[in-house]
Amino acid sequence: MPRTRLTPAVLATALAAALLTGCGGDADADGPRTVTVTVGYQSKTINTVTAGTLLRELGYFEQELKARGAEDGTTYRVRWQDYATGAPITAQMTAGKIDIGSMGDFPLLINAARGTQLDRPTRLVSVTGYNLRGGLNTVVTAPDSPLERLEDLRGRKVSTSVGSAADGTLVRALRRAGIDPHKDIRKLNQQPSVGASALQSGSADALSQFVAWPGLLAHQGRAKALYDGAELNVPTFHGVTVREGFAKERPAVVDAFLRAQRRATDHLRAEPVAAAESVARATGLPAEVVYLYNGAHGIATFDPTLKPALVDALKQDVPVLKSAQLVGDVDVDAFVDDRYLKRVYGASYAAARATRPPAARAELWRKDGTTRAFTSPERLLEAVAAARGTVRAAYVPDTTTGTPWFADKAVWVADGTELLPFVTPSGAAAYTARHPGARTVPYGEALRRAGGAS
Repeated sequence: MPRTRLTPAVLATALAAALLTGCGGDADADGPRTVTVTVGYQSKTINTVTAGTLLRELGYFEQELKARGAEDGTTYRVRWQDYATGAPITAQMTAGKIDIGSMGDFPLLINAARGTQLDRPTRLVSVTGYNLRGGLNTVVTAPDSPLERLEDLRGRKVSTSVGSAADGTLVRALRRAGIDPHKDIRKLNQQPSVGASALQSGSADALSQFVAWPGLLAHQGRAKALYDGAELNVPTFHGVTVREGFAKERPAVVDAFLRAQRRATDHLRAEPVAAAESVARATGLPAEVVYLYNGAHGIATFDPTLKPALVDALKQDVPVLKSAQLVGDVDVDAFVDDRYLKRVYGASYAAARATRPPAARAELWRKDGTTRAFTSPERLLEAVAAARGTVRAAYVPDTTTGTPWFADKAVWVADGTELLPFVTPSGAAAYTARHPGARTVPYGEALRRAGGAS
């Protein structure tokens, strides 16, 4: 067979096509003007939904890219890849196989460190859901566990995902309690689902995890809260990170993603019940659990802006990860890049970044799909007592930390005529110790008291 002679022009064209094919490239099997953008997300980490599950269900990113393609003549395709934690997303990003990813604050720092180490830098470009006190992470135990305080974990087996935001909460909380997180407990490094099974089987005494595992297990009656991360009073959040090389090559695509994320955030705020139902269908999580975190008065506040308080919290996280030898020094200021958000928001960015979340309120979700907020836990209980058969879920903010929790899973304290909810037994015990005459009461008694008062 005669050998085909390739001219320099043909060779150059072939080489260019080969280099541009693939993740974020200008060509793939569909043709030379097709770009595939790969997004790594965590479907069940539901305070990332505006950059993951909900965004995917709404199709906003694809819509933004279609509009972009009409301008530049390119066909854009989105490849969504789902993971249980942030670690594999970082591994795929540094390998050049994921362009945009979402993960928690501690994994974000590992993402930054690995990118720098491997000369594949990444940049934090937006926030998904956050809680200014740290309430997105919770330590739980089995329902019948005798453990009631964080100090009870000394010498116990605690499951967590090392390097995760929940692990960071565990380490900080133990240190504040005078417990060495490396010597005084036996830490089990497990995926959330594995840790949940370990807790149920008794091979772990406690589980420290992030959204939505603590709420899910409590809702199912498979766990009770031992420690509310909001007791730390240190912000925790999840955010969106992009490969720097991809962002430099395709800044318009990053802008399109952030415009889509902003639209998804607006949708969640305007239609919180519909958003919760959509995420529940996509993930298999109970909608009541999704709403606990993402509802109108949920644990998470959704806002893409890179608030100074969150950036400062990220800097406070670095020593925690360094002590665990998971990262070295991390230049947080270099990692945070808000230029894309500024383009998306325009002149309104500064005002949006300065906003703060409203105070948490008690909320009732009825089976007919309607919701109602209340000025106090007692008013909520009155409504539940009056219409128990029509109630789908009821939520109350912790008296001390403000963390919303299921009303029927909260620890209730009667203090005179007041009925006060707490996420944990230790929170309730701290209150009763300071208020003579106050005592814990079962949920049923709290309902009867409220019903009688109405």
